[in-house]
Amino acid sequence: MNLRSQRKLAANVLGCGVHRVWIDPEKAGEVSMAITRKEIRKLVHEKAIKALPENSQSRGRARVLAEKKKKGRRIGEGSKKGKKYSVVSRKTRWMNRIRAQRRRLMDLRERRIITVSTYRTLYRKAKGGEFRSIAELERYINDNNLRRRTFG
Repeated sequence: MNLRSQRKLAANVLGCGVHRVWIDPEKAGEVSMAITRKEIRKLVHEKAIKALPENSQSRGRARVLAEKKKKGRRIGEGSKKGKKYSVVSRKTRWMNRIRAQRRRLMDLRERRIITVSTYRTLYRKAKGGEFRSIAELERYINDNNLRRRTFG
């Protein structure tokens, strides 16, 4: 028994897709006789025809992945998108570095480990990008004997 046209009409009446239309197998003969929308509506009211619930996409796997990402997994080289400096820009990296170096220089000056004139020269060198890190700055100070001499 071909119920294709009834299925199409029912889909239109129910406002869903053809594949979501469910026809009661026991009332199939009754459904096959229906040829108008009015008859289809009557069958819907009698529950011989109904729309099946939508099958939504399962979120189970997505939740598992989200949990892993929250823990910091799955962030290898292959999953990174964008340019070289898209995660932390060059400017941000520079700001972090120079601020750390300047803080260190101010600390050394306040604790009177270096003189004010040494502080100024090192400050300018830092601004010029001569030191890659605080460790390199410290190494430069030690190698060039720039620590204040203590008498006593």
